[in-house]
Amino acid sequence: MKHAHVLLILVILLTSFFFLALILCLSCCFCRRRGTEEDVHRDPESGFEEREGVVEVKETLMNFKGGEDLGVIDILDAPGEVIGKSKYGTLYMALLRSDKPALLRFFRPPCTLSLKEFVPIVELLGSIRHPNLVPLFAFYAGPRGEKLLVHPFYRRGDLAHLIADGNGEVHRWPTICMISMGIARALYHLHTDFEIPIVHGNLKAKNILLDSHFQPHVSDFGLHLLLTPKAGQEMLETAAAEGYKGPELIKIKDISEEGDIYSFGVILLELLTGKEPFLGISSHLSLPNMVKSAIIEERITELFHPMVLVDQKEGRVVELLRLAMDCCSPFPPLRPNIKEVLARLQEIGRATTTTTTTKTQ
Repeated sequence: MKHAHVLLILVILLTSFFFLALILCLSCCFCRRRGTEEDVHRDPESGFEEREGVVEVKETLMNFKGGEDLGVIDILDAPGEVIGKSKYGTLYMALLRSDKPALLRFFRPPCTLSLKEFVPIVELLGSIRHPNLVPLFAFYAGPRGEKLLVHPFYRRGDLAHLIADGNGEVHRWPTICMISMGIARALYHLHTDFEIPIVHGNLKAKNILLDSHFQPHVSDFGLHLLLTPKAGQEMLETAAAEGYKGPELIKIKDISEEGDIYSFGVILLELLTGKEPFLGISSHLSLPNMVKSAIIEERITELFHPMVLVDQKEGRVVELLRLAMDCCSPFPPLRPNIKEVLARLQEIGRATTTTTTTKTQ
């Protein structure tokens, strides 16, 4: 009987202890939950959550003109294939709704700015519209830091591949004039139509996309603004290695409007000669230096691609060659600005039209 009494007391004490522990546990959980809710800051438009000082990225989609109907599933589930790679990302040709092709640019998360820095720049780039600039249709950011841009896809491809493949059409005089004028108009818009000029920073034949009529559309403008300083510098070093960077920029490692003009001059030389912009490891073997040597040695005619002189007299071609070499001057102050470039191209174009009319008559 005595043992039964002691056992009853132990049961009562254990039961009381259990309920007390349960009450304390629930109380702690409630306090922690309440504190967590107070520590979370949500801004539905920013794409961020800040939890106790730690920023977490939410899924974000921004649509621009031409891509208003695109949703996250349309973009992420689109079948596609890799068409280009770089240190900072990968390019895909993807089929969106109704088998509509698009160009998807995925960035490697370590190579880009934070989303908070990224978004205002994307908003600016997404607002830019010009017939000779590749528009931005949409921007997506994922929860693991992944970011991608959506652009239209141009089936004819880029100018660099067409030159390398020996496509004679891009070296015919009317096509050269059209491509040159289109690129110049795109640069004019970037350099003059904004309160702060937008420097392309990575202009090269690979970034000139052509539509079915050989109209040029300049891509990758302002791309360096979205990258970390290290990734942006690597992009510029790649441009230098490919022969598109002015000699002054090799040392100071920066971008400028004058640098865009130099790159444009190199593209003109590619169109006129059909040769690659960088012909060896020495700067003396760059395309501008090779052309300069040919001019000094009076071998100009040998420079031109065979198709260049089919539709036009040598005089107009030499005028364009002179403009290209002025753009490639090793001294930035001696290069024409984009307004002067456009005026000279228009003059060459008018002379070409006059010559063609005279031939017809």
